[in-house]
Amino acid sequence: MNRGGSSRGPSPDMHRVNHQIRFPQIRVIGVDGEQLGIMSPDEARDIAGNEGLDLVEVAPQARPPVCRIMDYGKFRYEASKRASAQKAARVEVKTITLRPKTDSHDLETKIKQARGFLAKGDRVKFVMRLRGRERAHTGMWFEKLNGILASIEDVATIAQRPTEEGRTIVANVEPIAQRDGGGQKVQEAPQAEQPVPAPAAAPSADTGPEVVHTNPISRSRS
Repeated sequence: MNRGGSSRGPSPDMHRVNHQIRFPQIRVIGVDGEQLGIMSPDEARDIAGNEGLDLVEVAPQARPPVCRIMDYGKFRYEASKRASAQKAARVEVKTITLRPKTDSHDLETKIKQARGFLAKGDRVKFVMRLRGRERAHTGMWFEKLNGILASIEDVATIAQRPTEEGRTIVANVEPIAQRDGGGQKVQEAPQAEQPVPAPAAAPSADTGPEVVHTNPISRSRS
């Protein structure tokens, strides 16, 4: 419970709480969502205090303003969790710039960088910048960019194939989805069962008694 709160107004991401609420009359909603009617803030604070809860302003523009009885600390914690989840859900697009003459060492570094972005769930945009006569050989650069995409096909799916845009060739990739449309983890294909060996054939009824062959004992000559 927030005992009283500061006398200053709330910050833009907060609500007026308890003694910060100074309207002459307010409409009050109980902790379970029930309508408690219109009353003074002092009366509403007494009700909230008796339950060990807070009086929180939720609709100041209403006439009269609407306040709710709740655990304000818990309310802020849950709001913070929702904001963090929404922030994590936003996908960023990371841009990796290339040149036709980028050497193999730098190219490996950029591919490693792209893999790192994809592992974090970000999309990656490859931009190959062309200058002067390089624009006369775009076929070579398309082939080079396609080779880069092929090198990360185990972790990425192509969202936009290489496309010429002005003085650049652009391609976009995104992480390979690990879950199906329903949010469930994609199950691996079941392994093939090993064949069960056939049982040995039983001896037929007309087979005679089993003959046991023994090696003759050799006698040593004296």
